[in-house]
Amino acid sequence: MRKVYCTIMLSLFVGSAYAQNVAVINGKAISNKEFIWFYKKNHSGNSNAGYQQLEDYLNLYIDFKLKVLDAKELGMDRDTAYLREVANYEAALHAQKRRSKTNAEYPLIINEYKDAVLMFNISEIKLWKQAQNDEEQKKLEAEWISELRTRYTVKIDKEEIRKLTKP
Repeated sequence: MRKVYCTIMLSLFVGSAYAQNVAVINGKAISNKEFIWFYKKNHSGNSNAGYQQLEDYLNLYIDFKLKVLDAKELGMDRDTAYLREVANYEAALHAQKRRSKTNAEYPLIINEYKDAVLMFNISEIKLWKQAQNDEEQKKLEAEWISELRTRYTVKIDKEEIRKLTKP
């Protein structure tokens, strides 16, 4: 009986842990907290969004994360210039004394910066240096995103998105 109880509790725990993620990219979860933080940050703190708005933004966010994953697979996160830039940013945050490592938002801010730099660096190589105009850039980006979505597993939890919507 005890084994059955432990199994049920473990499955409920695992299920609830998964249920708090809006998506999983190649085995790496995007938590509700992370997603809503990014959404609010890019929408002037407004979290009153409908399902379609959140789903559209999540797809953009997934595209961003896929580009970052591509950059990491190319080893761009181990580049000395990148590491120096991230270290300088962290030092600047500490100098301002507005963000400490104990602040709940600190990891989100640092990860956002790291990912943004990687996305910028890989976009420069894959898009901006190759495209002659805006139309060509859009075409290259669409092809790149399509290839990334084929290469990596992306799972979206639509029910979690619904839970985040405001009536």
